Amino acid sequence: MKKAVKSIIHFALIFLLTILTQIGGIIYVLTLFLVTTYNLKRKYGFMIFSIMYFVSTFLIVPPIAKYLGREKIQTSNSIKPTSYMTVLLNRNYVVPEMNELLKDTDRILMKSGVGIRFLDANFPFVNGFPLLPHLSHKDGKKLDLSLVYETEKGEISTLSKSRSGYGVFVEPKQTEFNQVEKCLDLGYFQYDYPKYLTFGEENESLQFSVLGSKRLIKAILGNENLEKLFIEPHLKQRLKLTDQRIRFHGCRAVRHDDHIHIQVK
Repeated sequence: MKKAVKSIIHFALIFLLTILTQIGGIIYVLTLFLVTTYNLKRKYGFMIFSIMYFVSTFLIVPPIAKYLGREKIQTSNSIKPTSYMTVLLNRNYVVPEMNELLKDTDRILMKSGVGIRFLDANFPFVNGFPLLPHLSHKDGKKLDLSLVYETEKGEISTLSKSRSGYGVFVEPKQTEFNQVEKCLDLGYFQYDYPKYLTFGEENESLQFSVLGSKRLIKAILGNENLEKLFIEPHLKQRLKLTDQRIRFHGCRAVRHDDHIHIQVK
């Protein structure tokens, strides 16, 4: 009975580590092999897993992924992850065209005070491998970006409203079309589920920046390699954006008034 329970726990951990990081399940299996072969204590198993995971994430995976067509998002003083868990979990890989788009956008935004804070991108390997809970982040061409916020004095901030970057919504005003309400009324209960994925709210005094968010989106739209950009319809209306590449993502997805989704051709 104990062996069966242990096996179930091991399989559950392999599955969880795989869907969260893509490579974690394989490293866990290798760790189990070493611990069993050399009859090591559990504490050494955790140490072995941690060392192999970090070495793989920062030294082994990047060159292999690059050879296969994906690369880590290239960070700078103005292009940074909203949460470093994105990097640690290997959810920061894109095709080279996306890195070019980010660099071009950054050049346009230079001296504007608007930074680029990225959220989930894609895993390093295998087209079609899902980056849960996202539906389409599986080919290296998709990336989520944080909205832009400002202080009560109107100064542009590079901070987010939640630890994950997701789940704190910019609610529609009474004069704006409420797509959120429509999707929920149609039975798409998952539409606002990112509210459970904030991992804690912060920077409560920050407000959605119309000016900063519009500058960011207009700079992104300046790149011809952009295929689509998703934001919630009421934000498109509020920002007075008309570009045909700005689309509604559909009720089967989740609401996009906590982040911007972009994808390259």
